[in-house]
Amino acid sequence: MSLKRKMRLIMVLPVVVLLSLAGVATSTANDSTGTGTANGAGDNTATAIFAGGCFWCVESDFDHVPGVLETVSGYSGGETTQPTYKNHHQGRHREVVRISYDPKTVSYGQLLDIFWRSVDPTDAGGQFCDRGHSYTTAIYSVDENQRAEALESLNKLKSDGVLKDSIVTAIEPASEFWPAEDYHQDYYLKNPLRYKYYRAACGRDKRVKKVWGNEAHAGIEKS
Repeated sequence: MSLKRKMRLIMVLPVVVLLSLAGVATSTANDSTGTGTANGAGDNTATAIFAGGCFWCVESDFDHVPGVLETVSGYSGGETTQPTYKNHHQGRHREVVRISYDPKTVSYGQLLDIFWRSVDPTDAGGQFCDRGHSYTTAIYSVDENQRAEALESLNKLKSDGVLKDSIVTAIEPASEFWPAEDYHQDYYLKNPLRYKYYRAACGRDKRVKKVWGNEAHAGIEKS
């Protein structure tokens, strides 16, 4: 169960507990460095960073992966500081999601498998209806172990011939992570009707199904 779904269940807890949780969440969301190491803040938490087009959708998908503890939408990979939604494309940043997860429940390799099957890794011009570099796919490795796993995962897909077209997803070292504006965080929960309309109109799920067939969205537990 993701952290966001757990938060809905703890509303009956004492106020002091809620304040404590809010402090942790705020601290995490405001961490602009955010690359960290594969072990994140401790042995029970690890970090993965993926770019898969619209970060609203990537966040929603990974919030429905068992073992994922938190997702934060943001910008990374570019050349400018303090990017915003309005200007991040000018600095060559991608929309990304930083994922905190429990490696005892889900491995980085499993997250890679889920990521591949939730995007169109053969599209060099963006994702679905969103076009441009900021919407292209990428895997940002936080250390050499993640880079090695990502390359191994990529090579396996190529050797298996699962996809008809060439995979163009970039695998790059993680750089500065800049959290997106508050209104982008949990967008699919804050604005469910608008989010569902956007996702359907953009053709995301339809295209993923066409690219991956029965493997589309494998590992994602839709509510």
